Amino acid sequence: MPLTLDSYRLLGRSGLRVSPLALGTATFGTEWGWGAGRDDARELFDTYVERGGNFIDTANTYTDGSSERMLGEFARDRREGLVLATKYTTLRRPGDPNSGGAHRKSLFASVETSLRRLGTDYVDLLFVHVWDVTTPVDEVLRGLDDLVRQGKVLYVAMSNAPAWEVSRMQAIADLRGWSPLVALQIEYSLVNRDGERDLIPMARAMGLGVTPYSPLGGGVLSGKYRRADLTAPGADSGESNRKSFNAGLGMVTERTLAIADVVREVAAEQGRTPAQVALAWTLRNPAVTAPVLGARTPEQLVGNLGALEVDLTADQLARLDQASAIVLGYPHDLLAGDHVRAVTAGDLKIEARR
Repeated sequence: MPLTLDSYRLLGRSGLRVSPLALGTATFGTEWGWGAGRDDARELFDTYVERGGNFIDTANTYTDGSSERMLGEFARDRREGLVLATKYTTLRRPGDPNSGGAHRKSLFASVETSLRRLGTDYVDLLFVHVWDVTTPVDEVLRGLDDLVRQGKVLYVAMSNAPAWEVSRMQAIADLRGWSPLVALQIEYSLVNRDGERDLIPMARAMGLGVTPYSPLGGGVLSGKYRRADLTAPGADSGESNRKSFNAGLGMVTERTLAIADVVREVAAEQGRTPAQVALAWTLRNPAVTAPVLGARTPEQLVGNLGALEVDLTADQLARLDQASAIVLGYPHDLLAGDHVRAVTAGDLKIEARR
């Protein structure tokens, strides 16, 4: 059944309603050598919101702060109807050790800066952007809870952290009556399914809605990369800078290009673009609440929103799953194997809890 941006979903264990695709704004601004200037960014925002979208994702250091500033300007007259998510922990001032990290000083200073840039009194959703091994868990959780009690943050969430740390945080928050985590942002796509080992099952068990970033694998799944990109240095342009960035992250490999080939085959059968097919696959995962879409041009955004209308067949889903399958590893493979099933259940038929 086709979706629309106003087919709202609940975010994790909260009652917050969000669109099934979030608008990512790391492309708002050109400070990183690629991205959208102010006029294009405004059109990206308007296109998304006018189609019923309400879930917009940014961070305190995206494009050196331009992302938050532009978003605050664009959202000014529609603030109450939007769910604005931002993040903290990345270094805001090189050389200042307390301008980054998950500790209390960094948290409060970062949120105050984000509120000023966004021109708002509160942030709907605040992510701990990157796990910080140097800050005690209870300090992070208590700081987040204090901001919720002050009304400056409504909900809290995690990103880029080990599953066991997130589950430990959720247990501590529940036991102490602190604000629970309601969302988990991870990298997840057909070219990176590592989250299926522990992070996504943990999120489902702990009541966190998953909001994947890079659902197109840094553009690999959109069909813009070829085998030549494995070795070719690119021209001096915003697009090639983005390509070089993704290549440096290890996203462009023989394996990921082979997965992209299958995506293109399915797209041809559907009469859709590869990007729409890749996004549709992610949307089909019941643990996923809202993939985060990044677009540099309004045309890219409109095309990607077409993923909401894609209905993949069982055969197409099976081919995509097979091409992108990963080894779950121990103990998951052991627990799912015939031997363990035989010694724990025998011939009994027991339906697992959903």
